[in-house]
Amino acid sequence: MEENLTNLTEIAVVALVAVGLGLFFVRLRQPPVVGYIIAGMLLGPTVFGLVAHGESVRFLAELGVLLLMFLIGMELSIRAFVTVLKPAVIVASLQIVAGLGISFLFGSIAGWSIEASLLIGFAVAVSSTALAIKMLEEIGELRADTGRITVGVLIAQDIAIVPILLFANSLGGPEGVGYGILFYLALAVGGLFALIWALAKPGRVPFPFADRIQGRIDLLTLAMFTACFTGAAVTGVIGLSPVYGAFVAGLVVGKTALRSEAIHATEPIQSLLMVVFFLSIGLLMDMNYIVENFGLVFSFVLGVILIKSILNVVLLRIAGERWEVAFPAGLVMAQVGEFSFVLASIGLSNRIMDGALYQLTISVIAISLLVSPLWLVSVRRFHIVASRGVSSFKDALAEVYEGEIAGMEKGAAAVSRAVQHPKRWALAAKVAVQRRRSKAGEDDQPQITFSRAEEESAPPSSEGQTSPEGEQDENKPSTGEAPKWPF
Repeated sequence: MEENLTNLTEIAVVALVAVGLGLFFVRLRQPPVVGYIIAGMLLGPTVFGLVAHGESVRFLAELGVLLLMFLIGMELSIRAFVTVLKPAVIVASLQIVAGLGISFLFGSIAGWSIEASLLIGFAVAVSSTALAIKMLEEIGELRADTGRITVGVLIAQDIAIVPILLFANSLGGPEGVGYGILFYLALAVGGLFALIWALAKPGRVPFPFADRIQGRIDLLTLAMFTACFTGAAVTGVIGLSPVYGAFVAGLVVGKTALRSEAIHATEPIQSLLMVVFFLSIGLLMDMNYIVENFGLVFSFVLGVILIKSILNVVLLRIAGERWEVAFPAGLVMAQVGEFSFVLASIGLSNRIMDGALYQLTISVIAISLLVSPLWLVSVRRFHIVASRGVSSFKDALAEVYEGEIAGMEKGAAAVSRAVQHPKRWALAAKVAVQRRRSKAGEDDQPQITFSRAEEESAPPSSEGQTSPEGEQDENKPSTGEAPKWPF
């Protein structure tokens, strides 16, 4: 019983910290996912140690990614994807080629092996579908032209993840890349393109017992989860990625009459699991390693984000996209994807990477996901400000972060008021106590009363003093000068 209460307390604390930091970054006009990642980082084993990044957290994070790919498949318009299929495939392919080239360049300088350079190149090339979609929603571009081409490229990357994972698993093994791996690669890519071609035709795909499920939210949600996990299990059994199967299941469900209801039913649970996914990213960060190797990690993160941003914009422009579409789309895809964690784990388990290189890769992936929303917002604002003209970089910074500065000033004022209020209350209480004590002392003094005869026979009061009735004494000098005493 006590252990269950402890677990519930930890869950409550994690949820409270995640919500608090999420609201804090919303206050700063930043995406709340940044707060979720920082919450996981603070609560992780290398900072406060409240939550250990165990198998349960990793399982929930993978489940969130699985449901995300299922939801993306449902929301994806096949006809719209077909219209961007050619530029999306071109851009995704060139991203992978450029990622491999840059990785081999750094690897030759740092002394990495060929296998490690391959894995790191694949890891750096792909972007985070989960975070990119959240960012597109934040800036209101998910269903615009920017969202259309960005999601198309991300889907092409996710399709490429299947052969990449199969290829990565063969690295470091005794057999290497064999004919069996090539068969699975051809099966995965060819099967997906065949399915997309079939689903692009007009008409609806029948769903079993759709008339019984429609309108019943509990049965609908359970049916969607069943379809998602069935697709993931089938592709997992035949040797492909479970994420691939979840995406295919989402594509099929998206062509049924249950599409709109299914999206509405599964979004809340998917959002909750995505929060767990971003928390798990923070839990993966080893703060001790980052502090000890801050210069190296910072250089790699800055280089990855800058190079990917420029490269993405250039590739989208080459693919024929307008500048106002290519610029935000390239920035949205500047981070490193969540599947890169899997590639890094494969490299460590197959002894392609040593512990130091693995920690460097994990740190770069996690920090790129952390700063990517901030990078997008900042660069877009700089672009808008620069288009109006600026006199100096300092003025540009002030205008770009005007909202954040105002929010921080309001927060500082609120904190100042919160600090001053207790001091004022304490001072008021102290004054009230002193007054009560003074009044109580006056009440305790003996009151001397005189009879009328004694009052008449009493000597006159001193000059300047008042009589018992509060009137000024008649013998008071009219000049107003102070009396002169003999001593």
